[in-house]
Amino acid sequence: MKRLAVFCGSHHGDDEVFAAAARSFGELLLERRCGLVYGGGDVGLMGVIADTVMDGGGEVIGVIPEMLKDREVAHLGLTRLHVVGSMHERKALMYEMADAVVALPGGLGTFDELFEALTWNQLGLHRRPCGLLNVAGYFDPLMEMVRRAGAHGFVRRAEELLAIDDDPRRLLERLDERVASEVLTG
Repeated sequence: MKRLAVFCGSHHGDDEVFAAAARSFGELLLERRCGLVYGGGDVGLMGVIADTVMDGGGEVIGVIPEMLKDREVAHLGLTRLHVVGSMHERKALMYEMADAVVALPGGLGTFDELFEALTWNQLGLHRRPCGLLNVAGYFDPLMEMVRRAGAHGFVRRAEELLAIDDDPRRLLERLDERVASEVLTG
């Protein structure tokens, strides 16, 4: 993977484990020479991962809607910052610039971004593999809901669409395999 889109919280959450995971994930991207595409903010876990990658000399591309530029305090020290007109444009540009998508802990915006990526993937609008870094079991209830939807016939191929792991290295290896598979079959 050359670039990875990461969706995560604009807050730090209630436990330092979340910020520590964002830092570690950023360090892993640096180690793998993988660029970061993210929401463009300078706050919360978004700011943590962006600062980690930037401080290590990596590529960081932010995409932020005009309406959130001040609220999420647009990060001005990035490799590149795209200011777009809407949340929809933000997500579409992030998908376009990345080889895969990963969600770290976050709130409703993170859930929205993740589920839109999964939906677009299921519909064939893009073929970016999607993953969850399940820090401290944060996404366990969400995955139970996805599995339940699959068991009731509302979601097909849920396990194929979404890689989940609590180990960031294993998660990226699984996404690498899926990206390589898409290149070979796409």
